[in-house]
Amino acid sequence: MAGLAESGSNPDVELLYDINGLAKDAPRWFDRVMEYVGEYGLLLALILLAVWCWWSVRRRGAEDAASSVAALVWAPLAAAIAVLVNVPIRGFVERPRPFNDHQGLEVLVSGKTDYSFVSDHATIAMALGVGVFVANRKFGLIGIGLALLEGFCRVYMGVHYPTDVVGGFALGTAVALLLSPLAMALLTPVMSAIERSPRGGWLIRSRQLSRADGQEALIPGARKETAGAEERDLAA
Repeated sequence: MAGLAESGSNPDVELLYDINGLAKDAPRWFDRVMEYVGEYGLLLALILLAVWCWWSVRRRGAEDAASSVAALVWAPLAAAIAVLVNVPIRGFVERPRPFNDHQGLEVLVSGKTDYSFVSDHATIAMALGVGVFVANRKFGLIGIGLALLEGFCRVYMGVHYPTDVVGGFALGTAVALLLSPLAMALLTPVMSAIERSPRGGWLIRSRQLSRADGQEALIPGARKETAGAEERDLAA
């Protein structure tokens, strides 16, 4: 399978040179920014996006808050499972990094000695993005957009072929979606139990919403009784 990465005129290699060629023409400072963004920044942004989504879900306090939080918990778990699935795939394909087989690439990150297919970064990013999409479509679309940008950065940096990135997108999406029904069936009851817990309920719904619900449950119809009393006072 090592022959998969041999030199030759093919769309994968041509697109690699086209995208990586942008790094040669860009200022040095911009390449340093892309190096950081592609290696760490976008993954950190996806994690922060998931946290932001969780904060929005718990503040809104909708009836499906427990299932939404369960989906957000599933997102990093899906990314971890996808990376584990990728371990035997890399060992089977044994595709070298593009800079090992092709000359003239602008490699922004050194020290990459493992195999190229599929991209771990692309896999993790898309699994997180799709996982967030399961919880909230608005935040999920932003997450998927960040994942696509992550894939572009990996090719721009000269450490992956475009097909490595596409393979990572496919793997991350497949794990996040195909295992989602099972994950939600297991995680949603746990999140519902936490929501009912007096100590952990704030993780699912804000305390203000919980107190408001509790007051309505303790004194049902209080507004009606108060209104009735006011009407009697006026009549008197």
